[in-house]
Amino acid sequence: MVDLLVIGGLGVDVRARVPALPLPAADSLTVPPVELRIGNTGAGVALAAHALGLRVTLVDVLGADPAGDVVRAALARTSVRTVLVDAPAGTRRSVNLVDPAGRRMSLYDPRPWSGPAPFADAELAALVAEASHVHVSIMDWARDALSVLRGAASLSTDLHDWDGENDYHRPFAEAADLVFVSDVLLGERAGEAAAALAPRTVLVTGGAAGATLHTPDAPPAHVPAATPPAPVVDTNGAGDAFAAGLVAARLRGAAPPDAARYAARVAATACTHDGMEYPDGLLPRV
Repeated sequence: MVDLLVIGGLGVDVRARVPALPLPAADSLTVPPVELRIGNTGAGVALAAHALGLRVTLVDVLGADPAGDVVRAALARTSVRTVLVDAPAGTRRSVNLVDPAGRRMSLYDPRPWSGPAPFADAELAALVAEASHVHVSIMDWARDALSVLRGAASLSTDLHDWDGENDYHRPFAEAADLVFVSDVLLGERAGEAAAALAPRTVLVTGGAAGATLHTPDAPPAHVPAATPPAPVVDTNGAGDAFAAGLVAARLRGAAPPDAARYAARVAATACTHDGMEYPDGLLPRV
C-alpha cells in the first residue's frame, strides 16, 4: 500500500528572480542566476507529501529530453515511486518570475498529450487500489482517466484558477470528494461556486488572505494563513504544499478544520524554501 497516488502534473520550472512584478518596460534586465528545476503541480504535491513522511507514487507522462532528465534526477533523490511513459511532445515547463517578496508570475507550456491513452485502465486501477488517497492534477490525459480514478478510496483535485464556468475543470471536481480551488478568478463568487460542489469538501485558497473551508455539515469557516517561520523566498508550490498537508492530516485522522490549519502551516513553511525539493525536517509533521 501507498499513502498517496499523484496522477499527472510533472514538469520543470525555469525560475528567474526579477526586480518587480509586473516587469518594468525595458529591452533587457540583469537578474540573478536563472534556475532550471523540477516543478509543476503534481511534483509540488508529491514532493511536499514525501517531505511530510507519506509513501508516494507518482504517475505521469514525461519527455525524453533534457528537461525530463531534470525531473527524473530530482525524483531519484527521493523515495517517491514513479510510473512514467515517454511524452512525444516533450516535458511540460513553466517560466516562473519571482519578485523580491516571493510572489510569482507563471508562464505555462502544457505540451499537450496526443494519441492513445498513455496508461491502460487495468494498470491505473491497480495503482488506485493500493493507494489510501489519490490526488489528480488537471492534466489532459488524466481527464480521460477519471472513470477509473473514481474507484479511489478518497480522491482530491486542485482546480487552480478556475472561473467557476470552464467546462474543462468540472469533471475533475465532480469526480473528487476533496476539491482545492483558488479565489483568483472566482472573487466574490467563490462561496457560490463552493456551494455548488456540495457535498464535497472544498478549500477555497486565497494566498496570504488564508483559505475558506466548505464542508457538508458545517458553515464555511475561514482558515487564517500561518506565519512563516522564516523570511519568504518563493511562493511557488505553496498551494501544492497546502494540498499535501491537508491530505496528510486527513490520512492521520484529523478533522477538516484541524487538517486545514495544519495545511496552512505547511504552506507557510514551504514559502521559506527556494524550490520544491524540501530538506528533511523543514516541513512540520502532523
